[in-house]
Amino acid sequence: MIRVSVLVNTYNHERFIAQAIQSVLDQDFPAGQMEIIVVDDGSTDATPQILQRFLPRIRYIRKDNGGQISAFNTGVAEVRGDIIAFLDGDDWWPPSKISAVVDAFEKNPDITAVGHGFIRAREETRAQEPCVPAESYQLSLKNPDAARFAYSGRPFLSTSKLAVRKSVLRAAGRLPDNLIFFDVPIQLFAMALGTAIILNQPLCFYRLHGENLYETRHPDAKNLRRRYQFISAQLDFLPDALAAVGVSRETLAALFEADKIACEQMRLVLENGWPWETLNLERRRFRSAYTQHSASYRMFKSLVLASTLLMSPRRFYSLRDWYAARNLRRFRKPLGEPVPTPGIQLQ
Repeated sequence: MIRVSVLVNTYNHERFIAQAIQSVLDQDFPAGQMEIIVVDDGSTDATPQILQRFLPRIRYIRKDNGGQISAFNTGVAEVRGDIIAFLDGDDWWPPSKISAVVDAFEKNPDITAVGHGFIRAREETRAQEPCVPAESYQLSLKNPDAARFAYSGRPFLSTSKLAVRKSVLRAAGRLPDNLIFFDVPIQLFAMALGTAIILNQPLCFYRLHGENLYETRHPDAKNLRRRYQFISAQLDFLPDALAAVGVSRETLAALFEADKIACEQMRLVLENGWPWETLNLERRRFRSAYTQHSASYRMFKSLVLASTLLMSPRRFYSLRDWYAARNLRRFRKPLGEPVPTPGIQLQ
């Protein structure tokens, strides 16, 4: 009999937390095989009062504010289940979520993590947009090509879509607080120890609202710096940590190539470095992102690269954002679209 621990992290989610908790209580999975642990990271709004309504059906842990990693470390120390499923306090699940995840674990004894499709629920417009893979598939870090492809699975293994075996958490140990978010480290530890499966079912409602770090493609300077800080922290910690559990250096280089490029781009935007730095980074980005391209597209790209030397990095990336926001790439289609490297998604 598989026991499941649902670990909910929350901070100032008074508008959302009741729906999140109720969605767990409404699961069609046997209540006797499931525990619900809610870690409140020092909320200053009405979240604590709202959570009191759900006692004793939940185990409520309140702590001083320390960030998501701190809440994760606190909650993980309390879990007793064989499978741990994570939920952010501003998201919610359909009733079939836990049953579908447990079924995947039971049918695939060797897998270490389960992710799945989701529905983007936009708070302002009430619009709901499905984001579901065409078919279920598996991810691992067994070699560099597999690691590049694994990068594409990150959205389906982020917090409210992620469930892992308890053995993954034991291997990961206590995560450093400066990582800020726990989902990428945990999903990568899972793939280092075994295989993750992505289900082609929408088993989570991912709420987009004003406080989401990734709500907008082009964040303001504060959010951009926050992204830069946590990606830098991951790059400092994860390669050595994953190497310690057996991931090869060649595989790690492939796995983190896109993150390193994204991190360097953010540094250039924030610190406004030298034009030649933009040129070198964009060359590297182009080689990493595409496997095939036409001669006419290569000529177009050469002109774009040359333009990096005529302006500051900040100005170049501002123009590129303007170009992307207006979908001007449609005018270059006659040149032939380059073929992306499998799994690599560079903005």
